[in-house]
Amino acid sequence: MMPLAGCSTTRPGSYFVEPTGPYTLDTGDVVRVSVYGDQELSNTYRVSDSGNIAFPLVGQVQVRGQTTAVAASRIAGALANGYLRNPNVAVEVSEYRPFFIQGAVRTSGQFAYLPNMTVRAAISTAGGYTETADRNQVTIYRRQGNEMVRGPASLDFPIYPGDTVVISERWF
Repeated sequence: MMPLAGCSTTRPGSYFVEPTGPYTLDTGDVVRVSVYGDQELSNTYRVSDSGNIAFPLVGQVQVRGQTTAVAASRIAGALANGYLRNPNVAVEVSEYRPFFIQGAVRTSGQFAYLPNMTVRAAISTAGGYTETADRNQVTIYRRQGNEMVRGPASLDFPIYPGDTVVISERWF
């Protein structure tokens, strides 16, 4: 994830948000799990509110906060524990969790995230600006660890699944 320059929490003060590295799974993501040599186990699974996927034979596998490579390793480890000999597992994101947009856009709400999405694309997805939109003021809210941080953004700023984009109204 890219840093949000000049981000601040809802508490007084501000700090620089460190990049978090590769994409990590969270609630609402849908992953495609491929178990080579076993088509019955290969399927898509939604990450639950508790951060797990319910995988056949092994039950709940914790994937929240993990990359797809780590999730594949966890599933393979669980399958190797008495179910399959040397399982070869691959995990990829099939459907990202949504992003949210509110404020001075034609249609506020929750929308499907697409890779490499920017603020400009998010505004277009929401039907564009309203007549009273301040086209120079965008705020992004993003979860970083256990905190929600916010920061200003330009139209070409990348957004991520789970982000909330707020478009301000202008005051004449």
